[in-house]
Amino acid sequence: MPASHPPAGAPPARSAAFRAHDHEACRAAALRAAQAACAGSGAGRLTPARRRVLEILLESHAALGAYEILDRLRAEGRNARPPAAYRALDFLVAQGLVHRIERLNAFVACAFPGRDHAPAFLVCRACRRVAETAAPGAVAELDAAAGRARFALESLSLEAEGLCPECAPRQGPRQEERP
Repeated sequence: MPASHPPAGAPPARSAAFRAHDHEACRAAALRAAQAACAGSGAGRLTPARRRVLEILLESHAALGAYEILDRLRAEGRNARPPAAYRALDFLVAQGLVHRIERLNAFVACAFPGRDHAPAFLVCRACRRVAETAAPGAVAELDAAAGRARFALESLSLEAEGLCPECAPRQGPRQEERP
């Protein structure tokens, strides 16, 4: 399958998840963008609880489940309960600051907060790191198919599972793919 290239002005691939980079600068930029997005949206503020949930997701590029986040909050001495974590995650998802990765039943911080985009995710099946990227060709094809079916497309999220450059040499193909 040929690679699709983002159109001019589209967000670049979020390859930082799969390569060495200044993660502190990456995290700080995402927090600034989140603060600005909340301030500009009028939907609510980035409360300390919401901010901490986002910070936990920004600590790595791995997807985390809600209970993993709760465990982290509790380990920090916070009196975290599932409804509070889910409310924070719901807010962050609604603001476009966090995405839900369906295949993992987990969440990952948005690589492009404050930008309108249809996310595509490259999910490493071994380490659970997630790279967010643009896939304009696939999005256009799905949009066209929805139009032909007279389907009112409201949201779109693409997830592709595989192995990141770090895990591929160690893991090899899935058992069922081996000859």
